[in-house]
Order: sequence, then structure tokens, then C-alpha cells
Amino acid sequence: MIRHSLRVGALALIASVAAGCGLVSSSGTFQTTSLTDGEKPLDGASLVVTSKSFTEGVLLGKITATYLAAAGANVTDLTGAPGSASSRQAQLNGDADILWEYTGTGWVNYHGETETIADPDELWQRVHDLELSSNNLEWLPPANFNDTYAFAASSATAERLGVKTLSDVAALPPNERTFCVDDEFFSRADGFGPMLDTYDIPLDGPNGVEGKNVTRMDAGVVYTSTAQSSPCNFGMVYTTDGRIKNLDLTVLEDDRKFFLPYSGTAVVRAPVLEAHPEIADLVGVISERLTDDLMQELNGKVDIEGEDPADVAYEWLRSEGLVT
Repeated sequence: MIRHSLRVGALALIASVAAGCGLVSSSGTFQTTSLTDGEKPLDGASLVVTSKSFTEGVLLGKITATYLAAAGANVTDLTGAPGSASSRQAQLNGDADILWEYTGTGWVNYHGETETIADPDELWQRVHDLELSSNNLEWLPPANFNDTYAFAASSATAERLGVKTLSDVAALPPNERTFCVDDEFFSRADGFGPMLDTYDIPLDGPNGVEGKNVTRMDAGVVYTSTAQSSPCNFGMVYTTDGRIKNLDLTVLEDDRKFFLPYSGTAVVRAPVLEAHPEIADLVGVISERLTDDLMQELNGKVDIEGEDPADVAYEWLRSEGLVT
């Protein structure tokens, strides 16, 4: 699954289906509950929460739907929208009110920007301003997790090679610089080749990475191959993927700040936020608790342990003392 890319070619078709038939959830409903203090600051509000179909998107949607409903809102659950574009288009059309997005997605995919902004707060502000002026969408302050691209190694391999950063990888002997990547990342304009250039180890260049040391494979296989250190020492991962913990992978620091931040951010239609400003504070309670480690854990409960996203969302909210 491509998390951060938008299938632009399918946009018109998906939009017409969403408009003509109604956007439909593919992942069920959320659990009914209430805030621990019994208050209902959103009493009388009617909100439509949607999400993209990959695990993290559905989880964030379920958490948001559950919590806002607990706060008294009448929530329609349209999480798990099929395709990459349908949830976004539904929000643009006014058919959905709240959607979790990523700042890198907004910058690159939605607005076609090519400048790399390493500072996550600056990137959020730039995307926020663009989206508010062009689409009347309010990007709320970002959560404390960044679901961006990264490279990882098995913990044993990272210890054996003494690597903690991508600069450490660049300093290794050429025969140890072996990589597993998927086709999409390999061919991206902001993907594998430019990353190697940033770390002064160009693909098939002098003192660089030899093509024979790069294996292209399905994204899911990259994780297990990296855990086995075969055929590669280093594999491309997403930083909040549950397999990182499950497979005991060590994520390497991008110390030259090549990868664009993909900070998770709840996006609300501006008229909805104006009518119900309490949404911002409620979502903020959620956002401040969401970290890379937590998202790895929650994603793993769904992808590895097979739990239902609605149950995972409810149990986490309950464990945080936010709902009963």
C-alpha cells in the first residue's frame, strides 16, 4: 500500500463514485462511550469522520470518531474509505468534515511543492496556510508523531556495524552498504537516488552504492528481509509501522534531514470548526498523546495481532482515562 502517494489518475473516477453513490465505510463502526467527566461539549453537533484505508489512517479515524461521539457529537463513521483519493475528495466536496492527513502529503501531493522543508513546524505552517486559503480546510496543530520514510536495520546488525545514523551507513565499507527498497520509493523524485546523493554515496557513482547491492521488492517483504539482514543490511520503512517493534528493527537517524516530515494532522472543514470550535481542543487532547512509539504499538495491534481498529481505538482512549 502506498501511504503518502495520491493516485491522481483515479481521482475523477473515485470522486464521481463518492458523489453519486455516497462515500461508504469499509471498516464498520466505533464503540459508543462517554467522556470520563460526563461533559458533552459537542452536544447537538453532527460530524462526519472519514479516513483513508490503510491501518494507521483507520485507527486515527476511529480514535477521533469515538472521542468526539463521547463528547456528545452525532458522528457518522466513514473511516476506511477505499482508494487514496476518495476521503480527501469527500472532504473537499463537503461530504466529510474531519480527516487525518500528513503534512508531507499536503505539501507534495496536494500542492505539488518540491522544496524540502526539514523543520516539521515550518512545514505544517506552510501547508496550513495553503490549505486554508485554497480549500477552506483548517489543519489543526500536528500530533507528536511523524510517519515518514526512514531506513532501518535489525538491532543485531546495527550493533555489529556500529550505526545509528545514515551518515554512519555512508561511512561503511561498500560491501556492507546493501539496501532493500520497494519500486515506488526507488523511482520517486524524492526517493532512493536523491537520498544517496544527499549522503554522498551516489548510486553506481564513485565511492557510492553499487547497483548490485540494491534489491527492489514488495514493500511488505522489505521488513522481513531487513530483520533477517538478507539480502540487505538496510531497508526502507515507515517510522510508525508496527513491524518495527515486532521485528526488533532499529530506525536510523536521518541526520542530514533528507526526508520530508509527514506529521500526522487532523484536518477540519473551516465552517465546521467555526460552528464547533470545541473540536480543536478535543482533538488536541488526542494529538498531544500520539507519538511514533505509540503509533507503532497501535498499528501492530491491528496488523500483527489482528485486533479490530474500533476496539484498539476504544481501549487506548480508555487506558488514557479519556473515555469510560
